[in-house]
Amino acid sequence: MGFQNRREAGRQLGLRLREWASGRELVRPVVLALPRGGVPVAAEVAHALDAPLDVLVARKIGLPGRPETGIGAIVGDDPPLFDQRALRMLGLTEDRLAPDVAREREELNRRTLLYRGDRSAPDVQGRAVIVVDDGLATGATARAALRHLRPLRPDRLVLAVPVSAPETAVEMRAEADDVVCLQQPPDFGAVGLWYDDFDQVGDDEVVRVLDARRTSTRGA
Repeated sequence: MGFQNRREAGRQLGLRLREWASGRELVRPVVLALPRGGVPVAAEVAHALDAPLDVLVARKIGLPGRPETGIGAIVGDDPPLFDQRALRMLGLTEDRLAPDVAREREELNRRTLLYRGDRSAPDVQGRAVIVVDDGLATGATARAALRHLRPLRPDRLVLAVPVSAPETAVEMRAEADDVVCLQQPPDFGAVGLWYDDFDQVGDDEVVRVLDARRTSTRGA
């Protein structure tokens, strides 16, 4: 169980997706990574599917004092998507979290500009869109990403991850047309526990991976 690193996880996920796609018609597939951790995984998936790679920047809104615990997320200019049940249980309000949302949106805009520059986001209408991350714990950012993409009318919306908390994988089936997940360990704990190497992915690596894939696609 588990993976050596994100690249190795991406290769395994790419193989599974290629097998899965062989019996389906994927219309002009495009792979969208959730940065930063999803980018090395998605690069291998894009290579396996011979598909273009881009990013969809989403930012988790963390629990005050425990930022690693996601209670919401934002994508683009969309309003924040909160786990309303968690807010009620914790006695939190959206107004109380407004400063956190503003801070995360500023970082989202910074990363989008850095990763994409003046390039526009890919047009996903009528295309098969494969959203890739390195794993799902609460699924806050993946849920926000899928809900952002759905109104853009993709032909098929697929969520693909190497590992997920079992209950989150089940919940995501209400958001995506298909969910492809290699491992759903009952003793999940956290995404990083299922990687031997789970070092943080930096901005420089994200830009390098995206540039390399664009160059490879142009040369094909």
